[in-house]
Amino acid sequence: MTGTRNWILIALILAIVPGMVFAGGSREAAPAGVPVPEITIHTTTESYDPIRYEAAFMIADAWEELGFSVNVQPMEFSALLQVFYDEQNFDATILGWSGRVDRLDPQHFLGTLHGEQTDLGANNPGGFVNARYDELFMAQAREFNPDERRRIVHEMQEIAARENPVDVLFYRDEVVGYNNTKFDDFVVMAGESLYNEWTPMRIRPLTNDRMLTIGTPQEPDNINPLASTSVWGWKFMRQYYDKLVRLSPEIEPVPWAAESITEVDDTTIDVKIRSGMTFHDGRPVTAEDVRFSYQYNIDSDYAYFRPFYSVIDTIEVVGGDTVRFNLKAPSASFITVTMSQIPILPKHLWEGIANPADLTPAQIPTVGSGPFMFDQYDRGEYKRLVTFRDHFAADDIRIDGVEYIIYADSEGVFTGLLTQEIDMTAWRMEPGQIPLAERENHVTVVSVGDFGYYHMTYNTRRAPFSNPVVRRALSHAVDRDTIIDVLLQGLGEPGYSVVAPINAFWHNPDVPRYDYNMSRARTLLEEAGYSWDSNGRILAPAN
Repeated sequence: MTGTRNWILIALILAIVPGMVFAGGSREAAPAGVPVPEITIHTTTESYDPIRYEAAFMIADAWEELGFSVNVQPMEFSALLQVFYDEQNFDATILGWSGRVDRLDPQHFLGTLHGEQTDLGANNPGGFVNARYDELFMAQAREFNPDERRRIVHEMQEIAARENPVDVLFYRDEVVGYNNTKFDDFVVMAGESLYNEWTPMRIRPLTNDRMLTIGTPQEPDNINPLASTSVWGWKFMRQYYDKLVRLSPEIEPVPWAAESITEVDDTTIDVKIRSGMTFHDGRPVTAEDVRFSYQYNIDSDYAYFRPFYSVIDTIEVVGGDTVRFNLKAPSASFITVTMSQIPILPKHLWEGIANPADLTPAQIPTVGSGPFMFDQYDRGEYKRLVTFRDHFAADDIRIDGVEYIIYADSEGVFTGLLTQEIDMTAWRMEPGQIPLAERENHVTVVSVGDFGYYHMTYNTRRAPFSNPVVRRALSHAVDRDTIIDVLLQGLGEPGYSVVAPINAFWHNPDVPRYDYNMSRARTLLEEAGYSWDSNGRILAPAN
């Protein structure tokens, strides 16, 4: 009977306290984990950018070592942008933000993680939302004291690095070349190197050839000013559209289509339009065209420019030649960033277009008022602009126009430079090409640091990327030093913040960093509740 009573007692204890731990035993076994679905890393093709392509496979191998199943999906650039921005149908994507001059102000890069930029076509396709970050984003935009704004910007970088929705992979040096027997007086700008909006306006021909020929592997996603979401579309269009302000080679705001800019108060800015300007079709540029252009972007909800115009409350024409911007709140970057980015569109061509984003290529009006006029675009092959001699800056322009040869890959661009088919490159040279270029007497190599960056964006709407601990673990499995030393041959530095070190005033060097450490990656995954089956395949928590 004693044995029977003991078994009855044990049974009662098990029934009452199912989770009790006995000496030499353990708690009731946790529910089995579930296999993590295959992860797809989207990236560009090898011919388009071998660095991104190879980095994707390096990262995939490391994630496979952690137990994930990973597929690398290279895509043509425009198709990749469609998936990334317009569909947001991705797990993780490797892309890059270029260092355009307006982006030296931190507004743009910080805005790529703003919670109001998560909809289709906008700049936060990974869907990251953090209430504190969004609060600080609005605060820094309204702060005119540089030191206080820097303090806020530094805190935002800390949040971005800690939450890690975008893994900044590396900052890459911009190394390009030009034919020194054809032109001189090239303009070199931080982040943009030679391929900036001032080079065509200041370059001096050394021969009778007055057409500047640029070689590029970059195909614009489109040339619709209400739909383009790539810098390569805008680097072309900004030559034939004017803006109220252009940023000088010294990154100072220069009144352009604006004759004068007056800050009436913290939220009211008056812009007097330069007199005598005309569009390329001969119609005058008026204050109403400027008002229309900004309002049209707002009414069309063009998400790519939303960070620029979202602070605008109302726009009105006063006194016939002056546009008044009434802002919702003070904006520290309105003049330098917003006014230097929104193109002036001819109202008479656009006002009847109800859905500008739906235009076919043949339907897009390509009339601006800029120093160069749109002339030709054969997709995948050739683009050409010609000098607009009625422009107010035309007297200083010493060339007849700019033509662009579109190559299949960077090797084609490099060959075009060596054979003198092109006068300059719009795309950086690959590391192995640089010493070859330096041996050519007719080629001058130019190197500048970049304040843009290459990034792995995680789709935070999807598991496992919805968990910041997992995102940090995956970042520990990225061997940045090998990417820099082997793939880039030392022409760059490891990334860790959305504001690059070269942008020293705004950059926070003390944010969390995720050095390559596979052991630490596994530990973080365990802390997040992940486990492994007998074959080493990673399992997500069942609940």
